[in-house]
Amino acid sequence: MGSIYPVGNTANGSLTGPRAGATVVRMVLGAQLRRLREAAGLTPEQAGYEIRASRSKMSRLEHGRVGFKIRDVEDLLTLYGVTDEKLRLGLLVLAEKANEQGWWTQYGDILADWFETYLGLEAAASLIRTFELQFVHGLFQTKDYARAVTRLGNRAAPEGDIDRRVSLRMARQDLLTSPQPPRVWSVMDEAALRRPIGGRDVMRAQLAHLLEVATMPEVTLQVVPFRRGGHAAAGGSFTVLRFGEPDLPDVVYIEQLTSALYLERRSDVDHYMEIMNRLSAEALTPPGTTRLIKDIIKDT
Repeated sequence: MGSIYPVGNTANGSLTGPRAGATVVRMVLGAQLRRLREAAGLTPEQAGYEIRASRSKMSRLEHGRVGFKIRDVEDLLTLYGVTDEKLRLGLLVLAEKANEQGWWTQYGDILADWFETYLGLEAAASLIRTFELQFVHGLFQTKDYARAVTRLGNRAAPEGDIDRRVSLRMARQDLLTSPQPPRVWSVMDEAALRRPIGGRDVMRAQLAHLLEVATMPEVTLQVVPFRRGGHAAAGGSFTVLRFGEPDLPDVVYIEQLTSALYLERRSDVDHYMEIMNRLSAEALTPPGTTRLIKDIIKDT
């Protein structure tokens, strides 16, 4: 049936550790419940009938996209023939942790459900690889630059909403200075550095901040220069997230105007990872990127 790790443990760490938010716990628990269902020879429809859930809800449960009712987990474990008390207790502990709220819930009034999922994944990822076509990545934005970007997509929003959206973006950046920061490898198109978001002074400050970010030990910055011509990711920005837990697949995140795509199918992830590797090979080296940013500052 595959590996089942009771009491919240994984092969190389613990899901009760500081990096394991509820989103990742839900994904791990969902994967374990899926393996137990398959080992019991049951279809998603049969399992869903037991807890009065549709096939689509079972899919969301097994992919960790929604929270778990303790009673539903107990009923599923019974249906799957799980009688080992230690294993049952461990999975129920995970179910309780899966329902804990993240720090971002305080921004629930301005936070879309699809982006809340991303924040949970970002907070627990061990590696974040991202390509940005138009803007500097949110983890590296200055407050003034973030405000200018936020206004572009929320022109009719009241000032209070803009303030809270900027505050949310700044709070995300605490991840970079946390006790166990993820490895962040960011590739940007040169257009993201040349586009004068917020005006000349805001952009100069943003570029200077990128030079500081580039010195962080867990961060790698690269730029694909204009002189390289077209590239494989000309269609848009995307992020690949990798996790330390062996139960979790890599996830590709593609943000759209009013929603987002989360791709987990192996063929999809491999395709985007191939593009990411190609971009990294075509981009300037980190030292070359630093030189380019300094040159752009002089020209700004």
